[in-house]
Amino acid sequence: MQPISPELREWIVAQLAAGHSVPALRQSMHAAGWRDDATDAALAEVERATRGDAGAGGEAPARTDMPGPNLENSPLYLDAGDRRVQVVQTVKHPRIVVFGNLLSADECEALIAAARQRLSRSLTVETKTGGETLNVDRTSDGMFFERGENEVVQRIEARIATLLNWPLDFGEGLQILRYSPGAQYRPHYDYFDPKEPGTPTILRRGGQRVGTLVMYLQEPQQGGATTFPDIGLEVAPVRGSAVFFSYDRADPATRTLHGGAPVLAGEKWVATKWLRERTFT
Repeated sequence: MQPISPELREWIVAQLAAGHSVPALRQSMHAAGWRDDATDAALAEVERATRGDAGAGGEAPARTDMPGPNLENSPLYLDAGDRRVQVVQTVKHPRIVVFGNLLSADECEALIAAARQRLSRSLTVETKTGGETLNVDRTSDGMFFERGENEVVQRIEARIATLLNWPLDFGEGLQILRYSPGAQYRPHYDYFDPKEPGTPTILRRGGQRVGTLVMYLQEPQQGGATTFPDIGLEVAPVRGSAVFFSYDRADPATRTLHGGAPVLAGEKWVATKWLRERTFT
């Protein structure tokens, strides 16, 4: 059978979202040289994924190649290339790893200093249109560094790629967020909902998100934990540490619902790196 590439999946999703029928797509693919068995398999896979019922129990299909640290033999520390990173806590489902000593104090300060003058009210991706919008659930200020924008960003991105065994250019630009007292980010998922009409546009830049790394640059005096409501986990925002979690499908079955609890006193600064299926452009 002919292989079903990520690009073909995205094309089918886009055509379905635009209102084209499955028979019309089948005819187009047949005219382009696709065999009937491969065409039927590709269309069926995307239809099931879009409905969210492709797997057992109504789950969308899962990826097999995923970012993440090598935790074979339960290591206490990991080599991230230029830094020895501590493994503080792990959860198997969802796949969550809390890292200690991922960033130095100087790196935290450098990111904050470089970001401070470029902050604006944080936006979220708008899956209705593929653009960005203000969201009442997200009350932080933020900015993005371009990938490799400066020496500190380059160093940290290379470290993340080594630690999580994922190509550097599969990552989005580093986002810096500041949460003042009362600011929060209510529970949400980081993947892009296949059912939303803007998702095919978003996916053209690098495919689906498959992992998130939240790094803590400055601790608040109180509050500000990263919460995972589905499993009752709260990760304290300790400076220099980070929490990583991955999601092998765009489905709530991943149990990756998460949020930023309100900051009760002081300011919390974080840096977030989202990982995509392939090269992010």
